[in-house]
Parts: sequence; C-alpha cells; structure tokens
Amino acid sequence: MFIKDKDKTMKIARTIEELDAFREKLGEGTLAYVPTMGALHDGHLSLVRLARKKCDYVAVSIFVNPTQFAPDEDFNSYPRTEKEDAKKLEAEGVDILFLPTENVIYPEGKDLDIKAGNVAEGLETTFRPAFFDGVVNVVNRLFNAVKPDIAVFGEKDFQQLQVITQMVENESIPIKIIGAPTARDENGLALSSRNLYLSEDELVIARKLNIALREAAKTGDLEATGKALLDYGFDKIDYVETRWNRVLGAAWLGKTRLIDNIAIDEKVAAAAQ
Repeated sequence: MFIKDKDKTMKIARTIEELDAFREKLGEGTLAYVPTMGALHDGHLSLVRLARKKCDYVAVSIFVNPTQFAPDEDFNSYPRTEKEDAKKLEAEGVDILFLPTENVIYPEGKDLDIKAGNVAEGLETTFRPAFFDGVVNVVNRLFNAVKPDIAVFGEKDFQQLQVITQMVENESIPIKIIGAPTARDENGLALSSRNLYLSEDELVIARKLNIALREAAKTGDLEATGKALLDYGFDKIDYVETRWNRVLGAAWLGKTRLIDNIAIDEKVAAAAQ
C-alpha cells in the first residue's frame, strides 16, 4: 500500500534539474499534472482538485507560452500573478510547482518541431493559425519535463483538449489525458484568466455567451445564436459551430476574446443525424 510522504511543503522548481530531483523524491506514488499559464482562478483550482482525486501527488506548472501567441495578441499584457498563484496552489496541497523560464522550455530556440493534428482544423485555427502548433509543442516539452501519469485539462478549451489528446496518441506519449468540466461563475460565465480584462459593463454582456450557446444546443439554430450574441452587445462573432456533439462559440467584447462550449441536447443531436 502506498503511503504518502508526511512532508506537505510545496516544492518549487525553476529548472529541469530541480524538477527531476523533486520528481525522484516522490518515489512510487502516481503523479497528476495540471499545466497552466497562471493568473489562477477557481477553474484552475477545480482541475487541481480533480487531479488530487486521481493520483497520489499533483504537479502544476505556470508558464506563459510565447509560441501560442500571435504578434498582435496579448502575450506581454497577459496577467502574471506568480506569488498569489503559488499561495493558492500550496493551499490546495500541490506537491510540485514548476516555474520555468522561456530558456528552460526552449533552450535551443522556439522551433515548432510538432504540428497539431487534423482536429485542429477550423474553429480556433481559422482565427489563430499558429495557436495549436504552439500549444502542442509546449505541452510536449512540459510532459517530457514533468513525466506525469495523467494530465488534466479543462473542457472550456474543448478543441484544445482534442488537439492535445490527439498529440499524445500520435507521439505515443504514455500519459492519460483527462478532461474536466468547465468551471463557471454564479451566472454561468466560463471562468477565464482573460475575464480580468472585462469592465463591469462587459461582464454583464459576457455572461450571456453561455445563455446563447445553451439555446443553440437545444434548438440547433446557429444563425439565430450569432444574431442573438450581437443583439446582446458582443462586438464581433468569430464562430458558432457544432463539433464533437458540442456547440462551440468565440466572440469579442472590446479587446477581449471569449470562448465557450455547451453539450448538444440529445434530441437535437438525434434529429441532426
């Protein structure tokens, strides 16, 4: 029977060597991993809690990955709250926090050796062409560094979840990928670090994204959903589409881009077949 080490102090690794040393000390216990870009909210912490249920130990990384941002996107302004994040993770009982720099993840430059598979086509890729290539490369490098048994990703980024699952299969990586339900606020807004960009007035509008997508999941009327979002006050709609038995949407409020997805009603899905 596995008995966890009594030392509950969260270890912080900033290099691969430190990470290897902490990983080795875990011994025979299984390790669950939650990769993040920081600015942690309850959605991230829900992933950590699920990870805790699945394995003996939990590792979390915080790394704002430059290769998944286009030149005109918010890499430089993306919220970075390392000290606050570390306190939240330690309170959740995280065993290892990995805080690599860009040089640690990309020691030989930011070449993208791996290409995202066919599930990356359309949706996000239509509007962010390099995004998923950046994602699969950083996730692959993080997996090689952390060496977890399982990794937990949120279903809010549903296409990303499919892309990473496919990458793991294509690269024969011995890690189980687990999707966690989307965490939402009391009004149904999907939690996101980018919600910090929204004004109070924009938050009122943002909370209607899931309402519109839920209606689409019931009716199957995607055109009406796009019109409804504009009527609610969204500035631009990138897409409202169905895939993987979900309605997925991306819309803009000012300079903030929000995404969400809702499972399609079984009767609607049956009628569409």
